[in-house]
Amino acid sequence: MRVEFNGQKIEDLQFLPEQGFSNINYTFIFDKKKYLLRQFKLQDRDRQLEFDVQTLVCSKGLAAKPYELNLAEGYMICDFLEGHHKEKLERENIAHVVQVLKILHRLHIEQPVLDIKKEFSVFSTELKEAFEVIDHTPKETVLCHNDLNPKNLIFLDRSLKLIDWEFAGMNDRYFDLAAFSVEFNFELLDDAYMLALYFGKEGWNKEKLDAYKVVYKALCQQWFHENT
Repeated sequence: MRVEFNGQKIEDLQFLPEQGFSNINYTFIFDKKKYLLRQFKLQDRDRQLEFDVQTLVCSKGLAAKPYELNLAEGYMICDFLEGHHKEKLERENIAHVVQVLKILHRLHIEQPVLDIKKEFSVFSTELKEAFEVIDHTPKETVLCHNDLNPKNLIFLDRSLKLIDWEFAGMNDRYFDLAAFSVEFNFELLDDAYMLALYFGKEGWNKEKLDAYKVVYKALCQQWFHENT
């Protein structure tokens, strides 16, 4: 991999200790500033879409600023975020994430809506029942992150940013809410708190949330089975 940034060749790449499943991550210093380089591992992702989405959400303060996308060499360069992850969230953290999701879900990209059913090769009885519930509820299509696991939320001193946008796209808002709930092992009261903050007086559909939880868990199981 040949890396260039601002027209200069970058050779001193530092391997990031914490790695994800979709990319190989490095840092480097350029003009006294730290940057992140993500070398792509997954070949089935639309990296141009990822770059465009990250650029859009960055303008709303939700993501690291992306600078370069090199599809030929297979990498993206963006700001390195000095923050930390949380495995367990306090109520104030939940409120912070919900606020970020409300901003994200007001955005739109010109992209076909994700058809989650097509992602599955096998349907359990529970999964079929979940899709029956979803099919009988109104569609609430928004721009979703679609991968809200703890490693993709970075808490900074006074802000929260989301990283790894390779799965982002147009989807039902309940998918992100379900993913958030599943990934942080929310209990019933946590779900109620999240939904009340997100929807306010609009009202919400707990059955739809539970159905998307089933879908999200099944999707994760299938993905990890196929990629490990």
